Amino acid sequence: MSVEEAERYFRRQPFEELGYAKLDMHREIRSGFPEVIYCSGKADAHLVSIYRKLYEANGEAFGTRADRHQFEAVKEALPAVVYDEISRILKIEKTEKRRSGRIAVCTAGTADIPVAEEAAQTAEYFGSYVERIYDVGVSGLHRLLSRLDSIQRANCVVAVAGMEGALASVIGGLVRNPVIAVPTSVGYGAGFHGVSALLTMLNSCANGIATVNIDNGYGAGYLATQINRLAEGKGQVEADGDGGKIPGADR
Repeated sequence: MSVEEAERYFRRQPFEELGYAKLDMHREIRSGFPEVIYCSGKADAHLVSIYRKLYEANGEAFGTRADRHQFEAVKEALPAVVYDEISRILKIEKTEKRRSGRIAVCTAGTADIPVAEEAAQTAEYFGSYVERIYDVGVSGLHRLLSRLDSIQRANCVVAVAGMEGALASVIGGLVRNPVIAVPTSVGYGAGFHGVSALLTMLNSCANGIATVNIDNGYGAGYLATQINRLAEGKGQVEADGDGGKIPGADR
């Protein structure tokens, strides 16, 4: 970076105090991922201010669980913002962004797509290439098997399912790379708003499955990107100024 850019980084506090929020401006330096805004429940004035600050700092900004009213409020201040009704994601994204690796995002049914899109668009925002494979639930297993080659090529698979949540177990038994199971609140009464799917995924007899919270597409997309970066050799940490890596980091 230039001397001017370095000076700007050193002058900035690790967080920016807004009174009602402390924006973690150094999060990307520490973790490789900038701070993301959880929009639901925020006052309009707070959301707009936070969104503007992160956009000014990073040249892009990403919000989850936004509604249309919040989109209109942010759009008035930042006309470049776009909103996806399905995933409820609110974002301004750099146009020159390149995506690498491969993540497969699979759903059991079309009712699971909103959560799957939150996962897919999160991973894409963070620089991963995503292949969407929707409506391949276990009630018609031939649909999943018809896309098995694509799923097996992925560095990581996100399996999104409600009702009994069996999709993650089936995929876990067919692939060699990690599977992230996402239970959704889709289903009838005994599904307990996703608890049944959650318990199925936690009790899976297939190995290599990690389970996130009910409807937590963002968490799945984030974790999938971490795995994808490691698979592509982009997750290694520099240990010191001369480029030495932490021992074993490239194993």
